[in-house]
Amino acid sequence: MKRAVSVSLGSTARDKRVEVELLGERIVIERIGTNGDAQRAAQLYEELDGNVDALGVGGIDLWIGTAKRRFPLTAGHKLVRGVRETPVVDGGGLKNTLERLSVQAVEAEIGAEIQPKRAMTTSALDRYGMSQGLVEAGYEVVFGDLMFGLGVPIAIKSLRQVEVLAFFLGPIVGRLPISILYPTGEKQHENIPRFGRWYDWATVIAGDCLYIKRHMPADLTGKTILTNTTTEQDVETFRRAGVRYLVTTTPRLDGRSFGTNMMEAALVALAGKGRPLTQEELGEMIERLELRPHILPLNE
Repeated sequence: MKRAVSVSLGSTARDKRVEVELLGERIVIERIGTNGDAQRAAQLYEELDGNVDALGVGGIDLWIGTAKRRFPLTAGHKLVRGVRETPVVDGGGLKNTLERLSVQAVEAEIGAEIQPKRAMTTSALDRYGMSQGLVEAGYEVVFGDLMFGLGVPIAIKSLRQVEVLAFFLGPIVGRLPISILYPTGEKQHENIPRFGRWYDWATVIAGDCLYIKRHMPADLTGKTILTNTTTEQDVETFRRAGVRYLVTTTPRLDGRSFGTNMMEAALVALAGKGRPLTQEELGEMIERLELRPHILPLNE
């Protein structure tokens, strides 16, 4: 039996373990949170190294960037520097393949109901594939990298501007501590409404679930949320806010959609190559498994 584990800086309240059959093989998929304890996360990576088939990095990325260039996040690489044997992925491969394709699937199934075509993404540098997909689908898109990543209330309004931002800020952001880059531990449960103008403007709110929840207003009536990692509690939070559709780019397993890092680790474990998969290999796995976004109507 294969085993893939995501070690996350996030809250232990979001932990989950499931056993599923994929392509005729049993695989255990497990997420372990550390409540923001980077030392504990690094220790877990070392303990699991060589004892599982693939590792996922949760709560922080190893890389950020665009189609043209990417930058290492030093804080993420420090966490996994003790791993010697087991392949490690942060979900970036699926973000550039599955998430980009997911926008096309959403358009095919419910696109006619999403009007006007306006979307806000929490971060293009974190989810460039999804951002590209929205632009290609004809959406007017606002990219919230400065807002959600650095707390600067400035909206970015084109992928060209994202490229310029990456060129100048990528090397700097790559050296920032985890506490600035991403809410960890109990901070993941905080809701501090901000940037309400753009939540109101958009018909689709896309990106990391924790970023979306952290600053969302109480009323999101009629909106579509496009994200990935959602617990049953997250689903109820969005339902109470009036969200019309909740779309997760990764499949729901036992009531839970796992993060891209977890699902990419699962595909790496399943492939059994002992290394991360290329974009082409991930694309082939997506087709073989017929992975499609999960569209959940919440309020109709």
